[in-house]
Amino acid sequence: MKSYEKSVYVAMAADLLHAGHINILKIARQKADKLKAKVVVGLLTDSAIAEVDEPAFLDYNQRKEVLENLKLIDEIIPQETFSYIYNLHIIKPILVIHGDDWQSGYLRHYRNEVIEVLHALYPQQHTGMDSHPNLLEIPYSHNINALGIKKALHSLGISTNARQSRLRKLLALTPPPHCRPIRILETHSAISALIAQNAYVESNGKRLEFDGFWSSSLTDSTSRGKPDIEAVELTSRLNTINEIFEVTSKPLIYDADTGGKIEHFVFSVRSLERTGVSAVIIEDKMGLKKNSLLGNDVEQTQEDIEVFCDKIRAGKNAQITQDFMIIARIESLILDKGQEDALKRAFAYINAGADGIMIHSRQKSPDEVLTFLKAFREKDSKTPVVVVPTSFNEITAKELGEAGANIIIYANHLLRSSFVAMQKVAQGILEFDRSKEMESSCMSVKEILSLIPGTI
Repeated sequence: MKSYEKSVYVAMAADLLHAGHINILKIARQKADKLKAKVVVGLLTDSAIAEVDEPAFLDYNQRKEVLENLKLIDEIIPQETFSYIYNLHIIKPILVIHGDDWQSGYLRHYRNEVIEVLHALYPQQHTGMDSHPNLLEIPYSHNINALGIKKALHSLGISTNARQSRLRKLLALTPPPHCRPIRILETHSAISALIAQNAYVESNGKRLEFDGFWSSSLTDSTSRGKPDIEAVELTSRLNTINEIFEVTSKPLIYDADTGGKIEHFVFSVRSLERTGVSAVIIEDKMGLKKNSLLGNDVEQTQEDIEVFCDKIRAGKNAQITQDFMIIARIESLILDKGQEDALKRAFAYINAGADGIMIHSRQKSPDEVLTFLKAFREKDSKTPVVVVPTSFNEITAKELGEAGANIIIYANHLLRSSFVAMQKVAQGILEFDRSKEMESSCMSVKEILSLIPGTI
């Protein structure tokens, strides 16, 4: 390692190291040699990457080991956040190098931060607030880049183990009590999953996406025109999941209702695990399934605590991998049993081996869920908590995360919205006796084809 005091700084994730990275590092090496400086790479930590993007495929130490074998680099330090500010103030680099792709879009926020810090460090070299001579931006490698490689990998598919482990990795990167919420969206078909996988917004320097899928028993049944009473068997639902997995790469959580009899649940766990599902959620009710949001308007019976604990233990004993998760859904608030009963059950289920807790409510206000989260987190700061804000939909995922919820599931919205759209178009075609007036309500055929891998 060179002992120069001056340094050239390059920050990167280096998850999928490619020619674009090597090009930047070569330029950094040339500039550093000319300036008698060392090349310092700020390697983004796993949590830093997760701030703005999906988790890295390789963990920090694996990525660091790869870079340590490149002679172009003199030193590697962790960059603990996506923001450069802390590291720049510590090492005070004579030059910062980055691709010019961050001049627009959600990454522009971080570029502006770097320029502000460089102006503060080198005010005598001030040339304008939107640039700085100590920042060198390299033309982006459009022919090969990390995003393009990821898209190519997605089109090829992802291994069962890699997909299954993704949810635990996400949870590890967003520990309670104040979590970056993992956002999960209901999908009931391959096309709905493609929509969920490709949806994103850019806001406040971050690219926000859904982190995975929810296979809902309600929407699986409804999409087949069947009642939500566990009428669709596991084999049929697994066929849908396999179709989803063929065209996507994100993790999936499976809604197993009550899980059925213990012997049946053991079989379900093994089948789901083999398929690559990341987690199964079972609710502590018994008898014929009734939708929870109906509450006490219909007859619903909560399962005995010890019996439900036995089901959890049996499921945990049946699984083979450490990545698969069994999450216990508590119906106490749905059935007006109160906070004390909900908390009692939560800790009993955790002691029985549950990997997480889902707390459900049918109230329009989030108050009783927030009360549960506060009381639960006072005694348990680690166990993941799942929330489904279907009824109390005014609260944001960010607010729920700050209250201690790890996973936020939007449980039936794609199917419900598709009903509205399809009904509107169907009625419109009849009303006008042609389809012209309804074209504005439809996605173009070209857009649909471009969404589906391999079509164009």
